[in-house]
Amino acid sequence: MRTLALSKVYQLIEPGPVVLLTTKGDDGPNIMTMSWHMMLEFEPPRIACCVGDTDFSFAALDATGECVIGIPAVHLARKVVGIGNCHGNRIDKFATFGLTPKPGKMVKAPLILECFANLECKVIDRRMVRDYDVFILEVIQAWIDPTQKSRKTIHHQGYGKFVVDGRIVTLPSKMR
Repeated sequence: MRTLALSKVYQLIEPGPVVLLTTKGDDGPNIMTMSWHMMLEFEPPRIACCVGDTDFSFAALDATGECVIGIPAVHLARKVVGIGNCHGNRIDKFATFGLTPKPGKMVKAPLILECFANLECKVIDRRMVRDYDVFILEVIQAWIDPTQKSRKTIHHQGYGKFVVDGRIVTLPSKMR
């Protein structure tokens, strides 16, 4: 074993798949790439996510208390990275990256038609926003596109490196 720089730890523990978070504020709809999130509850589904106060999406999420989490498959990886490398206050990310906004049922933020799943969310807890930029969301409507058969996701490992979902292994579990 050898020491590892503390600034590299996040590359080891990066949580779930890279997702696209949409909001709709006074300036219209926006998309941001997000990989700092985690499940908190199964039913109702609750998710903690980190949206920094310097992100353009922060103001809309904070003001409206709602968003959509779109889950893209690997074929959208270049678009996902492109979205993460630009600012929504300068461009229309839907138009620039050729993504289709679709009205949600429960929130004003749009779904992303090209994502294989979309989760409409409401902010239910803001206690960690000021100190950690962490919002607690509850999923209030979930969508899946049954026509998208390949649902391999990408996982960020830092500095432009990603891992793509691989082989699925099923092991005995008492979880249901």
